[in-house]
Amino acid sequence: MEVVRADGVRKCYGSGAGATEAVRQVSLSMAAGEFVALMGPSGCGKTTLLNLLGAMDLPTSGTVWLDGRNTSELDDNALTALRRQRVGFVFQAFHLLPTLTVAENIEMPLLLLRDMDARATRIAALAERVGLGAKLRAFPGELSGGEMQRAAIARAVIHHPRLVVADEPTGNLDSHSAARVLDLMAELSREAGAAVVMATHSRDAAARASRIVRLRDGAIDLP
Repeated sequence: MEVVRADGVRKCYGSGAGATEAVRQVSLSMAAGEFVALMGPSGCGKTTLLNLLGAMDLPTSGTVWLDGRNTSELDDNALTALRRQRVGFVFQAFHLLPTLTVAENIEMPLLLLRDMDARATRIAALAERVGLGAKLRAFPGELSGGEMQRAAIARAVIHHPRLVVADEPTGNLDSHSAARVLDLMAELSREAGAAVVMATHSRDAAARASRIVRLRDGAIDLP
């Protein structure tokens, strides 16, 4: 089942002679359970494309369909609701709230959605699944980098999103922690039936994906 699709998508910043075309005529689709890695040199458009697929930004032209909805046809409130309900985000810098415990960080998407059904049980079960069952009351500053990223992954999938968007999720991790994080992302996405799209510079990270899409100068670099 298709989760997200980009049809002839362009993204430009600025206007006139000073305009920059960050993404150029990209067409890409992803199915449930698929793990796609976006690779390419810095400035090739990976993060911009992630933002478009995850409905954090809108294309200048072309169409992004997320869970069957055209993101360009939605107002700000509808876009916010779509992201909260259907997308999970994992970032290189973790973005955990330092004053909240691991449990409270994982819980955030459920609070935003006002999803109170068996909340504590779901958080505890997922924390155990990612190896943080004993760390629920710890604060982010008390965790290793790998533990923080595993907490971030748990937060990203606690609400059963259709799409997980990951921007260089292993960039701050050692090779052992990176491998564990990637395994978790792949396993949890398969179990939940979510699609995962990950931007990475790492060939080792990309090798864990089911498909690699290479970008160059904002366009898909065809072999």
